[in-house]
Amino acid sequence: MPIDESIAFRPVRIAVLTVSDTRGPEDDRSGDTLVARITEAGHELADRMILPDDAARIAAQLTAWIDNPDVDAVISTGGTGVTGRDVTPEAFATVWEKEIPGFGELFRWLSFQSIGTSTVQSRATAGVARGTYLFALPGSTGAVKDGWDGILKDQLDIRHRPCNFVELMPRLTER
Repeated sequence: MPIDESIAFRPVRIAVLTVSDTRGPEDDRSGDTLVARITEAGHELADRMILPDDAARIAAQLTAWIDNPDVDAVISTGGTGVTGRDVTPEAFATVWEKEIPGFGELFRWLSFQSIGTSTVQSRATAGVARGTYLFALPGSTGAVKDGWDGILKDQLDIRHRPCNFVELMPRLTER
């Protein structure tokens, strides 16, 4: 889709959350991939954290970022599968006000191009809470690339046409 070069780029302040029982800062490849893409695109890394697959802790961290005026969006990686420990979508659902169903639908369509029917195991999801966007991606580097390169890179760029998430940010808290 086209980028309107007549509009000035506006960086988005993005917090990155890796959800994993096994990853730490030294081997968080998906988080590293996401951070690299965020900063290469000109956005600001507002914060970064790794948490275990614990719905209450994930929801608490999301709430803290939602309450922080220096965070415009949160992108998580991990915990979106179908195993018993995968609780990221459930945690997100407890904090958002509105779900963005098209995000997960489009993610799975893009992912299908790479991994075929295995994409049905993904519960990638998104929503918005009190003016903060929340995006949950699967934990593989391929999924992070699909989600960022195929959706978020454009939707978090105010110059993207015909529309984007950034231009809606001032209106997210309207009543």
